[in-house]
Amino acid sequence: MLSLFQPFEEILALEERTGVTTTNWQRGKYPTRDDARQALEAGTLYVMEEEGDLFGCVNLNGEQLPEYDAIPWSFAAGRDQVMVIHTLCISPRWAGRGKAREFVDFCEEEARRQGKTVMRLDTWEGNLPANRLYPSLGYRFAGRALFFFQNFIQENLNCYEKAL
Repeated sequence: MLSLFQPFEEILALEERTGVTTTNWQRGKYPTRDDARQALEAGTLYVMEEEGDLFGCVNLNGEQLPEYDAIPWSFAAGRDQVMVIHTLCISPRWAGRGKAREFVDFCEEEARRQGKTVMRLDTWEGNLPANRLYPSLGYRFAGRALFFFQNFIQENLNCYEKAL
């Protein structure tokens, strides 16, 4: 499981080394190897690699956190029509190469393949790279809400959506 978790580990290590926090993730709490294992077992963990180097992973499923109910979504959709991007991660070694855009494109295609009509996601308000990326890819800012994630991280998350 270490290799599947490697992109997460690299981001956590970079944040600890530099003191610059963009994810609001907490080592040993979220994301963990167990989170990755559960997504793998559920068939919702997707990875990207190039020339044998795994550089990205995402948990892609229809699970919407309870706080999503407070967001004024513009694209009406039944729960079974929505795909959600969770914990999309690109290794810092691959930053600036367009891999996040490529991975989001993959997520959208996979959602369409599964018959979904809307993509949703949330990201920590302090995650400037993600908060720049998603609007540049046509995602609409739908709102911000206070989440009590995993019952230990209280944070404001920006929510985005896109019709597929």
